[in-house]
Amino acid sequence: MAVTALAAMQELESYLIKYEQDIFTLSDRIWEIAEIRFEEQQSVQLLTSYLKANGFEIETGLGGIETAFVAKYGTTGPIIGILGEYDALPGLNQKGGATAREAFVEGANGHGCGHNLLGTAGVAAVMALKEWIAEGKIPGQIHYYGCPAEEGGSGKTFMVREGVFADVDIALTWHPESYAGVWNRSSLANYQVYFEFEGIAAHAANSPELGRSALDAVELMNVGVNYLREHVPSNVRFHYAVTNTGGISPNVVQANAEVLYLIRGKDIKEVEQIYQRVVKIAEGAALMTETTVKVKFDKACSNYLPNDTINQLLYKNLEAVGLPKYTKQELAYAKQMAQTLTANEIQAGKNDVKDIAGGHNIDEAFLQMNGPFLNIVLPYEQSDKAMAGSTDVADVSWVVPTAQCFTPCFVFGTPLHTWQVVSQGKTSIAHKGLLYAAKVMALTAIDLLREPQLITKAKLEHAAQTNGSYVNPIPAHVKPNMNK
Repeated sequence: MAVTALAAMQELESYLIKYEQDIFTLSDRIWEIAEIRFEEQQSVQLLTSYLKANGFEIETGLGGIETAFVAKYGTTGPIIGILGEYDALPGLNQKGGATAREAFVEGANGHGCGHNLLGTAGVAAVMALKEWIAEGKIPGQIHYYGCPAEEGGSGKTFMVREGVFADVDIALTWHPESYAGVWNRSSLANYQVYFEFEGIAAHAANSPELGRSALDAVELMNVGVNYLREHVPSNVRFHYAVTNTGGISPNVVQANAEVLYLIRGKDIKEVEQIYQRVVKIAEGAALMTETTVKVKFDKACSNYLPNDTINQLLYKNLEAVGLPKYTKQELAYAKQMAQTLTANEIQAGKNDVKDIAGGHNIDEAFLQMNGPFLNIVLPYEQSDKAMAGSTDVADVSWVVPTAQCFTPCFVFGTPLHTWQVVSQGKTSIAHKGLLYAAKVMALTAIDLLREPQLITKAKLEHAAQTNGSYVNPIPAHVKPNMNK
């Protein structure tokens, strides 16, 4: 007998209500631990312990990465993979719920991208799906993938390289945001590479002619790359951080220095071309300073491939579940938080949602804003645009039909990677966004398992997109870098 959407929603609510307080506690605890890339041992312990206690089969150390794992439930039928993350960002420590910048421990880590929510919403989704499978209401298998190091580590790209997702039929995930919508755009591919220069130390005053400055080489390289900006496509991005200045003594010629580059382009082919030009600049800097340079490839990720078939299901379920409703206390807090955002930050948020909404008249939607939240689900349409950022979900999307959505966990316009995200990430507002995402992913998985022809359709779309052309962008000899 066909199950109506209303009945599915009611079943979902009845399943999730048993677990939601546990999920909120897990999210808050991971927020407090705030472990950065490839160091997420405590977060993984929390998640795997909970899932194991609730009947999931756990496999850890996926792809040779200590903090990557899978939790499996079900033995037959298509496999739906839910992707979870739990890594934090360095230097973004912040008191939860505060409406001013105030760190617990200055310089410590913080969840500035909401991955405490991202990872636990996936757990909530698979807990609900487990109930359906256990009661024999749907055929299928659910895999929750614990994916480390999304921030600067490309954990999923390493996992893809090791074949972790080879048996998955469909992958679903989401990202916390300040609005609700479907991730319909591509993303930029990237390489992250260290350039380590070695020179000769000398007394900078007594015998400078004997020294060869590695720091000079880093500076010359950066100047050269900045000139390169004029001669690359407008979508290309370079970012760099000097990770070793060679010491703190100006009277010593610096014998060692290092700079880390993140190079982004529309796809791996474009990134590779730009990377080769950057390497030439580094070699030129070494030649000018009579130093040597070592190039150390750190990580990479591809551009993201949205899947329209699954995206349409996500959109339907975003609409069906509906936006969170907030209490007076939550709205009062949100209004205070909104006052910490600049006009430029709010405008950037508007530009972002207009880009996602494409040809739809989003201006009308803004007229409907009541307080600090956007009160619509962004209209969905296919897009050939790319966001000016990267995600390692992209490499999963090249090997498995993949889709992801956004739900509102922060007041509208809150920029990611800021103290405001950290502050809001432990509030009931964020919890409501987490639960919204869990429901949307669970209902989408139910749609796919009850109508397997949708899985076939998504796979055909995926095959046409990729045409068997995927090559993992991380060379085989490069291992996950846990020391940087």
